[in-house]
Amino acid sequence: MVEPTSPADVFIPEEFNEEQKMIGQTCQDFLDAEVFPKLDEIDHQEEGLMPSLLTKAGELGLLGISIDEEYMGFGQSVITGMLASEIIGSAHSFAVAFSCHTGIGSLPIAYYGNEKQKAKYLSKLATGEWKGAYCLTEPGAGSDANSGKTKAVLSEDGSHYILNGQKMWITNAGFADVMTVFAKIDNDRVLSAFIVERTFPGITFNPEEKKMGIKGSSTRQIFFNDVKVPVENLLAGRGQGFRIALSILHMGRLKLGANVVGAAKRAINHSVQYANDRKQFGEKISSFGTIQHKLAEQVIKTFATESSVYRASHDVDLLSAEYKTVCTNENPTITAYAHMAIEAAVLKVYGSEALDYVVDEAVQIHGGMGFSAEMPVDRCYRDSRINRIFEGTNEINRILVIDTLLKRGQKHDIDLYEKAAEAYATLNTLPVSPSLPAEYYARKYQFIENLKKLALSLIHAVTEKFQRSLIMEQEILNNLSDIIMNIYASESTLLRVNKIEQMRGASQTDIYRDILDVNLSEATADIYKAGREAIESFAEGEEREALLRGLNFWTITDSVNAKEARRRIAARVIEENRYIF
Repeated sequence: MVEPTSPADVFIPEEFNEEQKMIGQTCQDFLDAEVFPKLDEIDHQEEGLMPSLLTKAGELGLLGISIDEEYMGFGQSVITGMLASEIIGSAHSFAVAFSCHTGIGSLPIAYYGNEKQKAKYLSKLATGEWKGAYCLTEPGAGSDANSGKTKAVLSEDGSHYILNGQKMWITNAGFADVMTVFAKIDNDRVLSAFIVERTFPGITFNPEEKKMGIKGSSTRQIFFNDVKVPVENLLAGRGQGFRIALSILHMGRLKLGANVVGAAKRAINHSVQYANDRKQFGEKISSFGTIQHKLAEQVIKTFATESSVYRASHDVDLLSAEYKTVCTNENPTITAYAHMAIEAAVLKVYGSEALDYVVDEAVQIHGGMGFSAEMPVDRCYRDSRINRIFEGTNEINRILVIDTLLKRGQKHDIDLYEKAAEAYATLNTLPVSPSLPAEYYARKYQFIENLKKLALSLIHAVTEKFQRSLIMEQEILNNLSDIIMNIYASESTLLRVNKIEQMRGASQTDIYRDILDVNLSEATADIYKAGREAIESFAEGEEREALLRGLNFWTITDSVNAKEARRRIAARVIEENRYIF
């Protein structure tokens, strides 16, 4: 928001090295051989099938990609872990079980466990001998995780904590051997976290939940009745649970962004393959402009999400390397994830809503057959919906995006308020039209810079007007969040396309320019709408007129023949009969 980024500063999928490609191919081969042929059996929760698939994934090393080598993992980069998450993300309910185990099921111990805890649990989790789960949500608590009522009381002899309470919506609950459970010790205000084994006496489970989608994912309520948890199973110290929960959620949101990319690509493949097979009025429906529009939009939203995911993942790797020299009390990778809280929330919201668009249009492309449970898009559609609720609802994450940005500015982590005041101060001196460079990429970067100035001017205006009561203006916060998310995704797309052209040459990247042109044009229109709505919600008189001038000035962009650009994008997908970008 306050500093420019160059293509050299980002990682793009076109840069995967051979080892990363090999790991990605291993993930794909595993899905093709073991998961995709059994999707119906998985959805019917065939006894023992899901844990056996996780065990097989563990035997291939797929459960330990992000775990250090000394604990039977591969110790790979965040980027590599995200590549695995992307590919596995296409695997419906298995993707949920896999992501839970490798993310929130294992990484609290990997990032916050002491050496004894890691030695006891982490190796078994990395190899798949044991399966992991994460127990945070409680009935009545919802998004307010710290309001949970599960309690832990130290035993008289000081050897155990006595755990009592209830958890719900617990993924992998039907077979997890190890659970990270959050509870308050005595009358503490904040949570603590405990490593709890399934075999500890006093743990009971409700039957499997009946869900709209991800039917093959095990989801149960868990009850803890005087469960004795050894004191050495307290994770990271008393009162550290809420911090652990937040940090792991940042990681989970980023991984969800990768998951939905894989799911979107699979849905696009279903869409184009059906469109190439289905005939109406004597023609393949893939020849119809309306279908080509849908296919192209699926591609554009997926490409923008993917560009954002690997940009953010690279930043986590860079920050993690930087923090290794300064972090003494906390794992540098989790510190890096916490620093990327805004981007993680952006990816969670933008990605889940992009996937919902993709699967909805996949059903529409299939027409009447799309409403049949016999077609694969039925599962795509049902399984997508949870992503807007997982890892904190999109409503919570929209507020988190702007609220965290404002807090970073208040702490002077970034020069947010200074830059915002500068942008606001220019409102009354803006020329009639902007002076734009002629070169293609220079113009695009200027458009992005202008959109940032619009966002900054609005941030200044609303923070000055509402001060501490701004948090109560959730509609305006949502407008600002949508502007920021669109800027991040469009800038990520621009950086990726620019870097591809630097790598391959202009003659090989015309189609990528089409993706960028339509993406930026649509994002600018969305930003204009959100900006106008925000301005009309609070501004009056001269300030309203000034902000509207800024809105009109900073959202000027090039004319784009979106119809022809989409047709060219769709033609490439139709020709290859699959997503190829």
